[in-house]
Amino acid sequence: MLIRIYPENPAPRHIKQVVDILKNGGVIIYPSDTVYGLGCDIFNSKAVERIAKIKGLKAEKANFSFVCHDLSHISEFTRHFDDRIFKMMKKYLPGPFTFILPANNNIPKLFKNKKKTVGIRIPNNAIPLEIVKELGNPILTTSIHDIDTIIDYTTDPELIHENFGHLVDAVIDGGFGNNKPSTIIDCTTETIQVIRQGLGVLEEVY
Repeated sequence: MLIRIYPENPAPRHIKQVVDILKNGGVIIYPSDTVYGLGCDIFNSKAVERIAKIKGLKAEKANFSFVCHDLSHISEFTRHFDDRIFKMMKKYLPGPFTFILPANNNIPKLFKNKKKTVGIRIPNNAIPLEIVKELGNPILTTSIHDIDTIIDYTTDPELIHENFGHLVDAVIDGGFGNNKPSTIIDCTTETIQVIRQGLGVLEEVY
């Protein structure tokens, strides 16, 4: 199923259609401010395992991140972190960044790892943010890689639907995506580290 949603003004009926799919354990492909991603309700373990299988990973060993609606939403799933990290996130979110933060016990079992950390995104794209808001909890995010070994990411949603539509319950066409992933910033050590440079650029050292 290919669902066209306009990021400038997502239609509530289309958002509800996607949320109903997620509530029923479905898996979707959706746009962000970076690349297109695979997503599901983080509390549906079978859906998380489906995504792991699509990616060729074991769910309990995969470093999946998830999308929150805003900064207050993040605090529901993370332990206390200092003011400099909060100020940094406030400055750069919504935006093309994934922040690795200390996780609390609200994290679903399949997301728990030995480091007790979790990757958090608030993309600058109304489609995933409205989905999360309507769903009432975060959705998993992991990027879709192109089947071509030369190209990292597919940007055309119709091609994504052609290549991956049979593996998921819905592909959201939100227009052409980017071909650069998010910048990953590890905030769990004393020194904040950029562990993958993507689309987002930190303007200063924290």
